[in-house]
Amino acid sequence: MTGESSAPLTSAYRPARGVDLRITLAPLARGRYDPTFQWHQTGAWLTRDTPLGAATLRLQQQRDGVTAVAWGKGAEHALAAVPELLGSGDDDSGFDVSDNPFLADARRRTPGLRLVRTGRVFDSLAAAVIEQKVTTVEAWRAWRTLVRAHGEAAPGPAPEGMRVCPSPAAWSRIPSWEWHRAGVDPRRSRTAMLAAKVAPSLERTTALGRGGSLVHSRLRSIPGVGVWTAAETSQRAHGDPDQVSVGDFHLPAIVGWALVGEPVDDDGMLELLEPWEGHRQRVMRLIMASGFRKPRFGPRLTIQDHRHH
Repeated sequence: MTGESSAPLTSAYRPARGVDLRITLAPLARGRYDPTFQWHQTGAWLTRDTPLGAATLRLQQQRDGVTAVAWGKGAEHALAAVPELLGSGDDDSGFDVSDNPFLADARRRTPGLRLVRTGRVFDSLAAAVIEQKVTTVEAWRAWRTLVRAHGEAAPGPAPEGMRVCPSPAAWSRIPSWEWHRAGVDPRRSRTAMLAAKVAPSLERTTALGRGGSLVHSRLRSIPGVGVWTAAETSQRAHGDPDQVSVGDFHLPAIVGWALVGEPVDDDGMLELLEPWEGHRQRVMRLIMASGFRKPRFGPRLTIQDHRHH
C-alpha cells in the first residue's frame, strides 16, 4: 500500500435491500490493472475527480451493508455519493422476468445486484470514447496508459499504482503523439477533446435523472459520440436502466445465446429485449452477473498495434 496518508472520513451505507459490491460495481472495472478501480483484499478501491478535488474511496462489504472510507480533498463529496453509486435510487418496480426461466434464475441468484450511478459523466464518456471500435485489450491498455501518465496520484493509502482520472483540462493538454503512443487514433482523441471542452454541461445532465432520451440526445450532440458511446456513458454515470449498447461487437450474440440459444444481430437483440422495455439494461446486467458465457467457435480478433509506426 502506498500514498501519502491523511485523516480519512468514514461512513456506513445500510440500505433497506442488500447490495452486492462485486456485481454492482463490475461495470466500472476496466481490466485487472485499471488505475482508477482495484479489487484488493481490503475491499474495492476507487478514485474520484470530484468538484472538491481528488478522492480515494474504499468500500468494504458488510453483512448489513457497506462501510466506506475516503481520503483527499474530495473525500466528503465521495462519501456523500456512495448511496447513489451503489444503487440507492435504482427502482426495479415493474421489472418481471418470471416468464423467462434463465432470467428468473439469474435474478434469484443475484439479489444484491443494483445499477451503479457514478454521477461523473465526463469520466465515463472519456473511457467509452477510448473503447470505440477497438478490442477490449486495446481499449484497457490505452486507458491505463493515459490515466497513469496524466492522472494525479490517488490520495491516502491506495493500492500501488492507483491514479485519479484526469480532469477535463488535463485531457485537453494531452499532445497528439501521446494519444498515438497509447493506441488512440485521431478520431477518438478528437472526440475526447471536444467532450472535455463541454464537460460542465455534461455533468449537469445528471440533474435530468437516471438517463433517458433527453440525456441520450445531449450526449450525442458531441461530434463522434454515437448511440453505443452514449449508452455506455449513461449506464454508468446516470444509472440508466434501459439504454442498450447497440453496435457492440459481442452483446447481440450474448443476448441471443442467453435468451434463445442462438446468436442474433442488433435488431434481433432489441426484439428479444422488447418485453422488458424500460429495464433492458437491467436485463443485460442480469445476464452478465449470472456468469453466462456464449460459445466460442473461432479465433479471436487479431489486435493491430500501430503505436510505434
